[in-house]
Amino acid sequence: MSKVWRYGDHIDTDVIIPARYLNIADFKELAEHAMEDAKENLEINFAANVQPGDYIVAGKNFGCGSSREHAPVVLKVKGIKCIVADSFARIFYRNAINIGLPVLEIGTDVEKIEPDDEIDVDVNKGEIKILNKNITIKTKPLPEFIQHIADCGGLINYIKGENK
Repeated sequence: MSKVWRYGDHIDTDVIIPARYLNIADFKELAEHAMEDAKENLEINFAANVQPGDYIVAGKNFGCGSSREHAPVVLKVKGIKCIVADSFARIFYRNAINIGLPVLEIGTDVEKIEPDDEIDVDVNKGEIKILNKNITIKTKPLPEFIQHIADCGGLINYIKGENK
């Protein structure tokens, strides 16, 4: 079963992946430090406990701060299926799309999702189902061209496919 990792507002890229580890070139090793400095991470270690297919749900301005691509990369490496947030910092949003990590902005409806909820996200429909509460949140789906980039696994794979 997928887990919801719930975070608050203004989670910056230094929280997602602390700058002190950026000398690690191997993204798998670097990802072992993902969310290490998040205050929500004090009781449960994200990097040690996240499972492929889990979701991150966050408040406003997720991914603010520096423009480093490392932040969405380590979350993808750890197996995050999708990030759902009230809003994203624009550069984080674009970097996530560029590496094929789906992201959905749902505004204040994000407050309906709690850490122990079971959710299912359909980015094509722009739909988040909170299964244990029988609630469906509808939002705008990703634009078709962005969804295609995500489906290809990121911008580089998309471009390679377009050149065939």
